[in-house]
Amino acid sequence: MTNTKIQIHLVFLQKVAPPPHTPSFFLPFHLQVADLYCLACELALCEDCLSDHEEHPKVPLSQALEQHRSSLQERLGIVQNRLPQLSDALSFVKEILQQLTNQRTSIEEDIQSSFEDLHKQLDVRKSVLLMELEVTYGLKQKVLQAQVDSLVRGEGDINATCTQTEEALAGEACVASLQVERELGERLAELASLGLPCQPEENDQLDLVMETDGLRKSIHNLGTIVTTSAVASQSEAMGIGLEQCIVGHPASVTIVTRDKSGGACKSGNAILSAEVFTPDGSIVDGEIVDHKNGTYEFVYTVPKEGNFSLALRLYDQHIKGSPFKLTVTRLHLNLSDKRESKGSKRASSALGTPRRKTQNPIEDDLIFRIGTKGRNKGEFTNLQGVAASSTGRILIADSNNQCVQIFSNEGEFKSRFGVRGRSPGQLQRPTGVAVHPSGDIIIADYDNKWVSIFSSDGKYKAKLGSGRLMGPKGVSVDQNGHVIVVDNKACTVFIFQLTGKLITKFGSRGNGDKQFAGPHFAAVNKNNEIIVTDFHNHSVKVFTPEGELVLKFGSNGEGNGQFNAPTGVAVDVNGNIIVADWGNSRIQVFDGSGSFLSYINTSADPLYGPQGLALTSDGHVVVADSGNHCFKVYRYLQ
Repeated sequence: MTNTKIQIHLVFLQKVAPPPHTPSFFLPFHLQVADLYCLACELALCEDCLSDHEEHPKVPLSQALEQHRSSLQERLGIVQNRLPQLSDALSFVKEILQQLTNQRTSIEEDIQSSFEDLHKQLDVRKSVLLMELEVTYGLKQKVLQAQVDSLVRGEGDINATCTQTEEALAGEACVASLQVERELGERLAELASLGLPCQPEENDQLDLVMETDGLRKSIHNLGTIVTTSAVASQSEAMGIGLEQCIVGHPASVTIVTRDKSGGACKSGNAILSAEVFTPDGSIVDGEIVDHKNGTYEFVYTVPKEGNFSLALRLYDQHIKGSPFKLTVTRLHLNLSDKRESKGSKRASSALGTPRRKTQNPIEDDLIFRIGTKGRNKGEFTNLQGVAASSTGRILIADSNNQCVQIFSNEGEFKSRFGVRGRSPGQLQRPTGVAVHPSGDIIIADYDNKWVSIFSSDGKYKAKLGSGRLMGPKGVSVDQNGHVIVVDNKACTVFIFQLTGKLITKFGSRGNGDKQFAGPHFAAVNKNNEIIVTDFHNHSVKVFTPEGELVLKFGSNGEGNGQFNAPTGVAVDVNGNIIVADWGNSRIQVFDGSGSFLSYINTSADPLYGPQGLALTSDGHVVVADSGNHCFKVYRYLQ
């Protein structure tokens, strides 16, 4: 017996030729050798069958077997190629489901904590909120679990069929196996076109909004579970700001959120992020406005012309078409005189004397600069937060390289730590860094929405704020060892114990005295007051530890004491406040009452978009020069 010819030995059987169109791969009751194959009937033929298939196209049986195997192998390859995609989708959806469950657990803890100190009359409302959480969680969990079950079934069917096919292919090719192989081929064809839900059909958002002001008057309606059904794969953006904008002029993009079926979401509170990447890798800040009807507006301003990239993410996933390519151009006006005037003004102010005659001029100069664009030691990509320790170390939050780099006060590289990821102990977008009196390193992780705590040698210890923070940008430590977190997205300042317990929080979105629009960094003075830079409100605000406004100074502009989006902030031993003026690319110095004193002289090596700022242990100013991919240390005379 060979692979291409089959001798059937049957005793006491009558010779009977099969009907011309019998759909069978088996040679029925013939004593002849099968060596042909009828293409019309899909049947192996011997000499006794030829008369019934005289008009039909025929090929050698060996050729038919080879063609069938080749087709089967091709279909097997197509279906097997789907397995990595399904595995990734399954892992992704399971991760979202786990995050949803974690959010549910975190919010349940918040609810329990918030109600512990309230009167017994709150028990009814507490039960209602927990029930609402359970129902909301159940609805979202049901969608994600159904998707997981569907993906598991699809993965199992494919694995099982592929295993059967591989076993069939490992056996000897013969007429007896043709029917089985044909059925396997049909099953593989079905699996190849099987529609499986590979994009998440829900998100993991479960947030709690809890207002305690006027509690006794509004206890009946206290608390609500906040979420949306928006998914990134269906949401879209529109507007001229997707394609081009003019240097220095605000551009606008509208984002419409949609659910898994493509229906427009009617409520707000979805978690959106937007970034405009400049050609050199730095990031242009902007502001997202929630219209509370399922649509959002992203407003941004680009400081120079060129080709840029706009990334719009919903729940950390790109929406349709993201990232978008932008073209930034200048207005066709003669601005040379204005630029010269502006340059002269900047130079004179940088060398000017303070307003108060009792103060001496601050004669500051660049001592050194460290860094270029890159991913190696001493190289940066979008460095942001800066901290300085009492032990003579400078710490840099290297945002797009997902790490923290540590240098001596003299600029000598010491170490770096950080692994990219979204698990505890990993960094996704570190933007703020501070050093606790205990020596621990505290890192605000914007994309992971929590604050990580590492030992002084970079070993992960704990995290805080998970489930509460939406986009932490800056982090600082007060004189009690409490962790001050500036939540850029929530426009709120949080104060935590190092254990993670929330002490208090204050602030909301807006332009009022106790409101913020994209706050960035914070510092703490000797009175334990918290100094916050209010980026889009172009001001600096000082608060008590309880969140009461003490002082506000600054306005939008280029003059002395004015800001174009302030970022980094530090306080010296005399209480003077040092502020990085991002949009004006300069550093200003104010006294404790907010009166302008002077500029730090940066004219020899100009800044471009400074971010974090700190005072080193030997009394110098260190600033993250984000646009130039380096940090700079300036002499600072107090």
